[in-house]
This record gives sequence, C-alpha cells and structure tokens, in this order.
Amino acid sequence: MQKIEHWIREQTFHHSAFWDLRAMIEEKEKKGLSISLCIPTLNEEKTIGKEIVIFKSELMDRYPLLDEIAVIDSGSSDRTREVAASFGADVYLSSEILPEHGFKRGKGENLWKAIYQLKGDIICYVDADIANIHPRFCYALVAPLIYRDSIHYVKAFYDRPLAFSHGVRPSGGGRVTEILVRPLFSLFYPELTALVQPLSGEYAVRRHVLEQLPFPIGYGVETSHILDVYREYGLDAFGQTDLDQRVHRNQSTRDLGKMSFGILQSFLHRLKMHGTVDGLPALSNLYRQFQAHDNSYEQVVHEIIEEERPPMITLPEYRDKFGISGSGS
Repeated sequence: MQKIEHWIREQTFHHSAFWDLRAMIEEKEKKGLSISLCIPTLNEEKTIGKEIVIFKSELMDRYPLLDEIAVIDSGSSDRTREVAASFGADVYLSSEILPEHGFKRGKGENLWKAIYQLKGDIICYVDADIANIHPRFCYALVAPLIYRDSIHYVKAFYDRPLAFSHGVRPSGGGRVTEILVRPLFSLFYPELTALVQPLSGEYAVRRHVLEQLPFPIGYGVETSHILDVYREYGLDAFGQTDLDQRVHRNQSTRDLGKMSFGILQSFLHRLKMHGTVDGLPALSNLYRQFQAHDNSYEQVVHEIIEEERPPMITLPEYRDKFGISGSGS
C-alpha cells in the first residue's frame, strides 16, 4: 500500500501541469526526441477530421511538438481515410504495412504495425472516436516521457460520461475496468490497481519498450501491455495523466461481454506465460450469449481468438529499417 501511495503521489499527473508547450518543446529538442501520433481507425469519418484538425493546428503548426500524425486504418468502408488525408494526416492501410506478414483485423494489429511505419522515439496512441477531443489528449501523455527519463509508459485516465442520442450521462464509462480488470489486478497484481484506467485507449510509450512487446490483435492488447511492462520494468516505469473527461460512444452490454472475454483470455495467457499460475486447463475460444425471441431462447456463439503478433524487434524487416544489428530473438 505504501508503494502504491508513493507512486500515485510521484507519477500521477494532471494535464494542467503541462500547459507550457514551449518549455516542453525545448526539453524535447534538448533530448533529441521525435514524437509520432498514431490514430487507429475503422469507420470513423464523423470524428476523425476534427481530431486531425486540432492536433495538426495546435501540436504541429502552432507548437511543433509532433513530428508526424498518422492514421492506421483497418479497411474502413466509409470515408475515414479520405477525410483524414484531406486534413493533413499521413494515412496508411494496415494491410499494406508489412504485407509479407499478412493482415489481421483488429485494433492491436494497427497499433503493432504503427511501430514499423512511424519514426518517433515516442509513439502516442489516441482513439478516433473522442467527441471532446483536445490537444491535451496527446501533449499531456508525452510530457512525462519528455521530462522524466525513468518513465516509459504513460496511460490516460478521465471521467467517462456516456454519450447517447438524447444527451450525455455524467458517469458510467469504464465498466469493463471496474467489473473485470480491477478485480483481476487486485487478486494477482495489487500494485497495478494504482492505474486508474488501465484500458484507456490513449497512452504514450517509448519505442524501445513497444518494440519488445508481443501484441494481441484484439481486445487484450492494453491489458497485456501493462502486464508485460510491469514484469520487465516494475510499477515505476508507468505514469498516468488525468485528462478530466472523455466523451465517447456507448457500447452495449453484449459488446462489453465479448470485450471482457477477449481480455480474460489474454490475462490468463499472461499468468501462464509469466509463471504466475500453474496447471491452467485448455481454454475455449467460444463465447456464448443468449438472445430471447418471444418465448424461445437462442444461444449465440462467438469465436474470439486473442491471436498475438510477435515483438516487432524480432522482425528482420524492422531491424533493417531501423538499423538494428543482430537477430533480436
């Protein structure tokens, strides 16, 4: 408990502490750092334009904090890519990055391929569906990495009101965190309960950490990252920044169930891989839900496989591109 309290005091920040962007840029340049912003997308034409406009105008044109803004797209059927490109983002199809390794649909796939495609020493990931987007969703996450060399991975946290067609409910977001992930952390990794929102889609990470991580392509990517970084570096490698509020689309309970099933698969795999538990049985990839039709009940079965991409550092293509010698294995 004392360790957690000390960490929260020393490595939990509020975005308002990083208002001086000129000072931040000066420190960034003094340390010779480059910073990439990655926005993973799939059918986000309604919100992607506003995000690009805000980040580019404020964090590239007005304050040159970012060296690139890139959209990594899973194959949108709407105008996501066209809109993003029209506002000045670099736009890439995930399927066209490292094509010799194939394409797997999932957010984790986009995040993984961004490590190869982008050039930054620090990569900041921001989701594309944020209704109240603001530059702090990027600069307040990279700031601890710029100022504190000992911090490697910075997570966002915020109040998460739910957006509905008739307005905004003031709270209710982060349900999977509170119902699934926080109880699991409390049981197996008590120090990680210091992270307010471990599943937040906004975080910034040093390249040398990202390239060492295997990447689940689906729902388990954020949880797996946290467990792997914690095992390698400990709690002191993390920071977290309060961004006040994030307004986003509501997901149904059924969808959250599928998300929880994928996260739990990844979590149990990490327990086994890290030697935390022994003797886990073979786990099913089938998630079963029920759907009622009048007086009949149908079982709906979803196959959810948390397949993983290997650490980017192990790919010869990556090592060649970034001039890394050796095999990486």
